[in-house]
Amino acid sequence: MADYLLDTTTFSFLMRDDAKVRARINALAPGDRVVVCSLVRGEILHGIERLAAGKRRADLETKAGHLFSAIPCESVPSTAADADAQLKRGAERPGTPLDENDLWIAATASNLGATLVTADADFSRLPGLPPPEDWTL
Repeated sequence: MADYLLDTTTFSFLMRDDAKVRARINALAPGDRVVVCSLVRGEILHGIERLAAGKRRADLETKAGHLFSAIPCESVPSTAADADAQLKRGAERPGTPLDENDLWIAATASNLGATLVTADADFSRLPGLPPPEDWTL
């Protein structure tokens, strides 16, 4: 049994009905679980909110609503702050800090014991984070 936390890039691929991401989700074992966290949900909704009213925005709102109803959204646990501090410091040491939300998403995955699923190579630079998976390859 494994848990997977989708980051914003992977969720965006899923919103575009990416065949490779869909195939990976469909190939998971029955006990495996796919989740997003509240930060990913917020980033997706913010991106939609920035769009002008119209068909594209309405379509994306509908698509996001369906996916959010199918994929559980985990809150960022308070204990993720410990992992965030460690990951942030690890990224700062070599002079390659990451976006705050990315650090919190990684910390949440770490705290939940979930594998981070991302197409963003920046996450692989985080010392102490188990290797993320890229389901778009």
